[in-house]
Amino acid sequence: MAGALELMRKYVRLPARERAVLTRTIITLGAARLAMWILPFPVGRRWLVGKRRTKSPTITRDQITWAMAQARRVVPRATCLPQALAAEALLTRGGLAADLQIGVMKTEAGKLLAHAWVESEGRIVVGDLPDLRAYTRLPTLPSVWPGSR
Repeated sequence: MAGALELMRKYVRLPARERAVLTRTIITLGAARLAMWILPFPVGRRWLVGKRRTKSPTITRDQITWAMAQARRVVPRATCLPQALAAEALLTRGGLAADLQIGVMKTEAGKLLAHAWVESEGRIVVGDLPDLRAYTRLPTLPSVWPGSR
């Protein structure tokens, strides 16, 4: 309970712009988590991303990186794929390029691991890992709305 109160205090003390970005990120991440649970991946992805809404950016990559780091602490089971989907949606709706990436690797014990991340303009926005180069990158998923870039 004390932890939740401290989180609320920190949230209330944020400047209005940061609070708005964080609120939008938490809602989008929660929706991504829910979509992953009840919808087929392509349908959920299209529903989340929607159509690009603006010609000029309304949110920055840094804001998304910061907000996702906070949001994943309060959204249950917000693993890399829901985070990547939410980041793709926030970037795309915010007028920025977004490339959803998925990679796989095999551990020494033979276990297959997968990881999702989002790149924008050649920079990892969400999902960076110290050993990301160990993952074999699968082909980049095509844009939800072809010709939207």
